[in-house]
Amino acid sequence: MVAQYPPMGWNSWDCYGAAVTEDIVKQNADYMAKNLKAYGWEYIVVDIQWYQPTAATHEYVPFAPLCMDEYGRLLPAENRFPSAANGAGFKPLADYIHSLGLKFGIHIMRGMPRMAAHQKLPILNCDKNCGQVANPNSICAWNPDMYGLKCDLPEAQAYYNSIFQLYAQWGVDYVKCDDIAREYPHCQREIELISTACRNCGRDMVLSLSPGAAPLERAEHLKTYANMWRITDDFWDQWELLKAMFERAEKWCIHAGPGHWPDADMLPVGALRQCYGGNDWTAFTQEEQRTMMTLWCMMRSPLMIGAEMTKNDVFTLELLTNAPLLEIQKTTWCAHPLYTTDEASAWVAPRKDGKGVYVALFNLSDKKRKLSLDAAEAGLSGIKSATELWSGKKGKKLAATLNAHDAAVWFVEEA
Repeated sequence: MVAQYPPMGWNSWDCYGAAVTEDIVKQNADYMAKNLKAYGWEYIVVDIQWYQPTAATHEYVPFAPLCMDEYGRLLPAENRFPSAANGAGFKPLADYIHSLGLKFGIHIMRGMPRMAAHQKLPILNCDKNCGQVANPNSICAWNPDMYGLKCDLPEAQAYYNSIFQLYAQWGVDYVKCDDIAREYPHCQREIELISTACRNCGRDMVLSLSPGAAPLERAEHLKTYANMWRITDDFWDQWELLKAMFERAEKWCIHAGPGHWPDADMLPVGALRQCYGGNDWTAFTQEEQRTMMTLWCMMRSPLMIGAEMTKNDVFTLELLTNAPLLEIQKTTWCAHPLYTTDEASAWVAPRKDGKGVYVALFNLSDKKRKLSLDAAEAGLSGIKSATELWSGKKGKKLAATLNAHDAAVWFVEEA
């Protein structure tokens, strides 16, 4: 099964925006293979505009020339990805990442390049050209590179088939499709076409849909056609955004399961926004980072690191390699909050094997507070032992004095 567990990896957006290069991707892949692979981290994902030669920041250059083949399919910009020369595309980079025991992913926008439509390029194995299949009235509000497709035409499926066949030839394992997750109802059919192309391309690929917030009432459709989908707009290192995630997590947690995962977005930890000078560090406190990691694991969100990983400090590396915490992702089901108020929240996540329960307490207030639960409040018959996963402390009580915005999480064996 594709995405039997929430995918775990690295994405270039938070640290490099549209400007990532092959060397940067490789150095982060090398770091992951050496330091994180043993803990379940495996995807290396190149985010937006890898086909735009002059991309330099998180900002987009309107109507910039894009690299593409004779069938209107985008290709890596060779000045940024030298191994793509001579028509090789992303295959050499994917091969390198696979040689490390990792998996390779790319970002795409829904639709086809405007340039392909304007030039009326042919569609592979199709009688119509790109100009006939593109829908010039379906345009992303924040990036002008693409037109959506006329999804009632069979040639729209043919175009999506052609790009996913190319990605399969490259060795892509993960595709993040943008400008689509929140665009219901007019993009519903386009999601179905993309999903069909992905699943019929001859290679297993995770299909991730962005940006959010995806509409909750479309949960069953999303679960049918995608492996993960964003439940929020871009998530950055701001406490207000993290606190707001508790409400989103409560609504979406019931939809997490093998093959389909609500996505709380990337983890803005460590060194971020490197394309603006290279000295920017996450604005989250250490307490807030523990809260984020704890909530993402309890709700079983995919985990995508946003940092330039080679600059990780000791704290960031320890945050990302807390094996007992990460185990929650693969061993639990039916996670849900017991309560959430403006000042605190409590979550439980039972193990599928019946051999324990995870319980998390979050201090959402701006002051140090003592939080606790007794066994009955946590739905337990009793507490035989409780191990707090950040500190390693053992006991028989679910109680902690937490700094502002901090979290504690226990593995509990019932009495």
